[in-house]
Amino acid sequence: MQREQISVFDMFKIGIGPSSSHTLGPWRAAEQFVQSLVQQEVLPQVEQVQILLYGSLAKTGRGHGTDIAILLGLSGDDPVTFEVDQVTPKIAHITISQQLILGGIKPISFSVENDLMFLYNESLPFHPNAVTFQAFLLNGKAVTETYYSIGGGFVVKDGASAQNKQEVDLPFPIDTAADLLHWCIKTGLRISEVVMENELAWRTEQETRAGVLNIFKALKECMYRGCHTTGLLPGGLNVARRAFKLNSKLIGNNAYTNYDEWVTAIRKTGEGFKNTLDWVSCFALAVNEENASFGRVVTAPTNGAAGVIPAVLQYYIVFCDSFTEEKIIQFLLTASEIGSIFKKGATISAAMGGCQAEIGVSSAMAAAALTECLGGTQRQVLMAAEIAMEHHLGLTCDPIGGLVQIPCIERNTMGAIKAITASQLALQSNPEKAKVSLDAVVKTMWQTALDMNSKYKETSDGGLAINIPISLPEC
Repeated sequence: MQREQISVFDMFKIGIGPSSSHTLGPWRAAEQFVQSLVQQEVLPQVEQVQILLYGSLAKTGRGHGTDIAILLGLSGDDPVTFEVDQVTPKIAHITISQQLILGGIKPISFSVENDLMFLYNESLPFHPNAVTFQAFLLNGKAVTETYYSIGGGFVVKDGASAQNKQEVDLPFPIDTAADLLHWCIKTGLRISEVVMENELAWRTEQETRAGVLNIFKALKECMYRGCHTTGLLPGGLNVARRAFKLNSKLIGNNAYTNYDEWVTAIRKTGEGFKNTLDWVSCFALAVNEENASFGRVVTAPTNGAAGVIPAVLQYYIVFCDSFTEEKIIQFLLTASEIGSIFKKGATISAAMGGCQAEIGVSSAMAAAALTECLGGTQRQVLMAAEIAMEHHLGLTCDPIGGLVQIPCIERNTMGAIKAITASQLALQSNPEKAKVSLDAVVKTMWQTALDMNSKYKETSDGGLAINIPISLPEC
């Protein structure tokens, strides 16, 4: 039985950092709750709203901006279009005025201190990332709904199916890597071509291509901003941005006014191993520093792992001299299918599986995409994804201070480098002789996730989070 139908635009979503499961997901949940009030025709009757955060959303919610995301979602703002420089002033206005305009329509009194509750010691059974919304009406009744943020910006309402899209007849239904390989062998199509054929069940090829290029536009703009922005990251750890300094060291202090000029200049810096390594690290740092600063990013497949895929794609563009729309679309379509296989067979939520579910999956996605674009066979593409994940198995999620900064940002550089290495290994190997399949690694990752202690699953209750002394400002 097919678990879920996942589009490329489910795996890649434009939003605001720092976390897809703790920021984008709760934001979407808040929007859905407001929409539910509208559909029930009770929005004008609401006089008070309270929010209850459970499990991982409670324990690392403030560091991940869960509270901020929910307030903006309840206010009717959308993460794709909301101006990122307005996040702080809008939250400050809600806090000081103690008023929230529900859905941008209905003003209600709202106390950030009393109406937004972090239940640190309570969890709900379905998923660690749970939020309950309670709307109290003028007639004394209440509307209560619970939502789960299950990773990558995906949201499930309590009692509803995880499949939110209308089901379609996919020409190539895929749950596993074996399914994907079956269709590739049967049709002779590349993985990206199989994905495109499935996307046609939802929209035209022209619409899909335009949408994927819009995703790329967001990726490259995020990377460019990150490489040209200085300062400290918010949150109280006083982590300095490094991408700007590394970019300046590698390219000089010349001012490049746009992405294309910047790419041309990067190509002129050389092709030595150390130079390439530094640039890949710079690309990944740039994206995740933007993510940590409530910047606009693309879940790839999550926000915490948002730097891996753009860094490897940028490596391909710059150092493999392949800056064509066709290749960019091929890269992102291939990556999305590998991510969907992990989501169906395991998880892409660090709160469920640790960091292996985020950096590990993104590295596998990037490795597969790079391998296909470099001319690898379908089996080599799957082999690259397997190699990348195999060497992330067991990776824990232990963000210091609950912030998506340490060790999260540097882990994106590691994931990107591992993806490139995995691709090179697969391209130089005979996949017919591989001892480990991608499906075996997906299964192993899920088993590892189930065995992993909860303190290593985005709770900041273990690992680096408890061994590095810090003093964060009071919220």
